[in-house]
Amino acid sequence: MSGHSKWHNIAAKKGKADAARGKIFTKIGREIAVAAKGNPNPATNSKLADVIAKAKAANMPNDNIERSIKRAAGEMGDKDYKELTYEGYGVAGAAVIVTTLTDNINRTAGDVRAIMSKHGGSLGNTGCVSYMFDTKGVLVVERTPSLDEDTVTEYAIEAGAEDVVTQEDAFEIYTDVPSFSEARKSLEARGLNFLQAEITMIPQSKITLPDDKLETFRKMLDKLEENDDVQDIYHNVELPEEEEEE
Repeated sequence: MSGHSKWHNIAAKKGKADAARGKIFTKIGREIAVAAKGNPNPATNSKLADVIAKAKAANMPNDNIERSIKRAAGEMGDKDYKELTYEGYGVAGAAVIVTTLTDNINRTAGDVRAIMSKHGGSLGNTGCVSYMFDTKGVLVVERTPSLDEDTVTEYAIEAGAEDVVTQEDAFEIYTDVPSFSEARKSLEARGLNFLQAEITMIPQSKITLPDDKLETFRKMLDKLEENDDVQDIYHNVELPEEEEEE
């Protein structure tokens, strides 16, 4: 798992996130609203608490979080949003997984299919590429002079984490999915603040694309990210900026 997030340039990582912040807040806000539907109390709704932690790691203001929770009982009350995952292939057979939140399955499926097809890819059947990924909880903590590796490792073990990877500027703490919520709460109680806090899909290995195909693949990612129904995109392509900016 080492090298997954590559948090060795936090300033660049934060700058990159700032540029896309509005879109990120909109997507996370919808996640919060869906998670809050039926139970807006994060103290008794662990899924909502996890999404709020994800929002805070993205520097989403508390006001935005509260508004998103209220949306669950307001304008989203009469909408039936579904969480759907699409699997398929990008150019040169790259593995791609797209998670969505949608109130119109036909629209979303059509959009995802069209974007992938236009950029040399295709949708596949459920399970066609997900076996190439591991689903893990990841909690990234900034490395500071007052927070050393031994301390973080001790906290992580006590929290039930599976692994700790030390990067130049950060510690990456990995958990299995069932342990994620409790591990997050345990580390929060220790006073740790997260740069990333979410369940994610990590490719077991990555592939390198030639420049022309890499450009096409990037364009496909951009178009998918622009789609309002798309929440997250996971893939197994080595992107050069991951080494430079993340």
